[in-house]
Amino acid sequence: MHINHSKNVSFLDNTQDQLWMQYALLLANQAKYHGEVPVGAVLVFDGYLVGSGFNCSIKNHDPTAHAEIIALKEGGQILKNYRLKHTTLYVTLEPCIMCLGAIIHSRISRLVIGTKHTFKKEQEYNTTYIFNKLKNKITIDESMFFKKCTFLIKDFFKKKRN
Repeated sequence: MHINHSKNVSFLDNTQDQLWMQYALLLANQAKYHGEVPVGAVLVFDGYLVGSGFNCSIKNHDPTAHAEIIALKEGGQILKNYRLKHTTLYVTLEPCIMCLGAIIHSRISRLVIGTKHTFKKEQEYNTTYIFNKLKNKITIDESMFFKKCTFLIKDFFKKKRN
């Protein structure tokens, strides 16, 4: 088992990581523009974009139309394989349980999370906790864009409540 959940590791300052997470944030803003929960996801293989998506469950009348699922589907089509080994998925918000299942099944190598869900029973939902339980080989990192991703999601729900 190889689980690496680190907060401030130096390679997260990598220019490639910055570019891909910035792109995921642009996609999240597209979702927000359409009235969707602002989540964006980018799937990268060998430095190339192979999949991307933003939440569009409301627009598509599809409960599975999450950013991660869309990016993984595109990646599978581009790579001609449902196993997406040696890929990195950048996502602006910690994946939900459904998306975690798809991520595990796709066998991505690395997951970069912009911000985390804030639940009272965080242990039950925490991505790292679930991956540890399932003994899946994946590296989980947190993005340097934590503040931007957190603000985007909190601001969206604050405006929804008002």
